[in-house]
Parts: sequence; C-alpha cells; structure tokens
Amino acid sequence: MTSALTQDEVELAHAVRRFAEGELAAGALGRAHSSAYPWDVAGKLAEMGMLGITIPEADGGIGGTLMDAVITIQELAMVCPKSADVAQAGNFGPIRTFAEFATPAQKERWFPDLLAGRKLISLGMSEPDAGSAVTELKTTARPDGDGYILNGSKVFSTHSPHADLFLIYVRFGPGTGGIGSVLVERGTPGFTIGQPAPFMSGEEWCPLYFEECRIPAENLLLGPGGFKKQIAGFNVERIGNASRALALGRHAYEVARRHVTERSQFGRPLCEFQGLQWSFAEMIVKLEAAQLLLYRAARDGDANGLPSAFDTAVAKLACNEAGFEVANAAMQAMGAYGYSTESLVEYCVKRTRGWQIAGGSLEMLKNRIAEHVFERRFDQRAS
Repeated sequence: MTSALTQDEVELAHAVRRFAEGELAAGALGRAHSSAYPWDVAGKLAEMGMLGITIPEADGGIGGTLMDAVITIQELAMVCPKSADVAQAGNFGPIRTFAEFATPAQKERWFPDLLAGRKLISLGMSEPDAGSAVTELKTTARPDGDGYILNGSKVFSTHSPHADLFLIYVRFGPGTGGIGSVLVERGTPGFTIGQPAPFMSGEEWCPLYFEECRIPAENLLLGPGGFKKQIAGFNVERIGNASRALALGRHAYEVARRHVTERSQFGRPLCEFQGLQWSFAEMIVKLEAAQLLLYRAARDGDANGLPSAFDTAVAKLACNEAGFEVANAAMQAMGAYGYSTESLVEYCVKRTRGWQIAGGSLEMLKNRIAEHVFERRFDQRAS
C-alpha cells in the first residue's frame, strides 16, 4: 500500500526489501523453526540502521519516525518473519520504555550493546495471578539502604531465554500508584531464570524468580506512580505487535496467491475457482483496511510523541484479527502445502494467533475501545 506513504517512505520500503531479499531470504525457513535467537541477523540489522530507529541520535539511535520503524518491520517480515522479531526487539517493547524514561547514565551503560544487537532487553510484566489485570501484580521492591530488594516472579516474558537486561514491573506500595519499574541484569544474586518453555509457535519463554534480589538504586527506572507512564510507553509496543501480525498475514497471503496462480486441479488453475477468488478478495480487504488503521496510529504517535491508547487499541485489534484470519485462509487455500512446515504459512498462522493474546488480548482491546466510545471507564473487577 504505497499510496499512503510519502516518497521517502516508499524508498525506505524498497531499500529494506532489497536488503532482506539479498541477506535474509536464504535462511528464513530455518530461522522460523529455530528457538535460537538470530544474533547474526541482529548484527546485520544494527549495521543497516534498523535497530533504534525511533531513538534519538543523541542516545545512539537513528532519530527516525514510528512510520519508519513500522515500514522496516513489515518489509523484513515479508521476506523473513523471524528477522522482523529482531527489528521489533530493537525498536518497540521494553526498549522503547527504556528510551523514554531511562536516566542518561542508564542509557550510556546499556544502549551501546542493545542498539548494536549484542544484547537484548526483556519485559517482566505478567505474573501467575496478574495477566490482563496487570495492576494486581505482587512482585515487590522494598527500599534497602542504597538499593532495593525484590521478591516475586514473572511469566511469559518475551526473549527471556536470551536477554541480558530485564525491565521488571514491581510494587513499591499499595494500589496503582504504588507500581513502578526497575532494571535487573542477568546474573544478579537472587535473580533466577527458570527453564525455557515453548509456546505453540515454538518461541520460548522462561519464568523469572526474585528471592531477596538486591539491585542498586541506580537501577530504578520509574518509582512509585510510574505505572501510567509505563503503560503510555506500552502503547508503542502494540504498534510493533500490530505491524508484525499484519505483515505475517500479508506474507502468507502472497505465498498463497502465488500458489493458487501456479497450481492446477481438475485441469484448471486454482485461481479460476470462484470460491478461492472470493476468499482472496476478502483477504485483501482485511489487509488493506487494517494497514490504514496501523498507519493512522503510527502517524498520530509521530505527531504527538506517543500514539493514543484508542488508536493503538483499534490498530492492534484490526491487525491481529486480519493477520490471523488471512494467514489461516491462506493455509486453507494451499491445503497440505500450507499446513506443512516446509512452508512459512503454517508458521505465520501460529505466530499471528499468539499476538491476539500478547500485548493486550483482543477482549481487553475491545474494552478500551468501548470506553472511548461511551466516554466512561468500565471497571472489570468484582465489586
């Protein structure tokens, strides 16, 4: 969809696609089915300026826009879906929250390795009893001299088997106002990373345990009252989630479109059967509509510093649903070829399904959108 892009953005898209086709296409299938983190890809993306795109140049980033990051992730995903995950980790998620709120000393300490693709930052938000209701988290941080003592646990942390730095949501006191965040390094005494467990997609996560884990005061990111700031930064993460979900749906669509054009059954190309024609018409409408909503959220963020909660909720809902539904329909159109692990289409189905849960479930997004519609807050907690 180039009509919604500026000429500079179109040129960026073409440049990223050329790079991906030349450097990443050959190993795309193997990367998708490996639980290992592709550090070699991270290094290549860093060299090409595809990590830290929206981070200011003064902090070691590129100083680009959210749209630049969205375009980069989507063009990478069209060639190598796993490489888009690397771009996500270097542009959205916890690295964006870190970029917004870290002190100059924290940035000087950790940004060089993060932006060079040598290290990863992971987010510790969800807990066994605090998923969508994240404000019910129980992991605590109590002051102790010139530092803090952490106790608690986290689950479902993206990249946790490979990360060196963890941005952890913690409770300093009661209520939402008592929530903030700290930075914890792998290897800190009292911090244990559990055994990896796989998601349906093959991606792995590790439980995180904190038992009298002491961190220095300089590892404080946001103290009490920082929760709303963290969630505002989390809206940017949803842009990255939506970008990948939609791009993988489009990836599967393009693979399936070529398949039904080239493959024949009953003496005629599959694309000549009206049932498949209608299916592909429905797919492209879903993709194009969701793409516009994603672009709107990104441009709003570029204009206002951070995207609005409403625009990101709408974009993520639309992109999550379109990505999964299109990938699933593409797999159906390809039959056993699409279901086979020799094709990336089945991988796209599994990955897009997961993003309907991660980063804010579809149900929670609908709640947020309804609150905007009715201009009131709907408390989900039992009275």
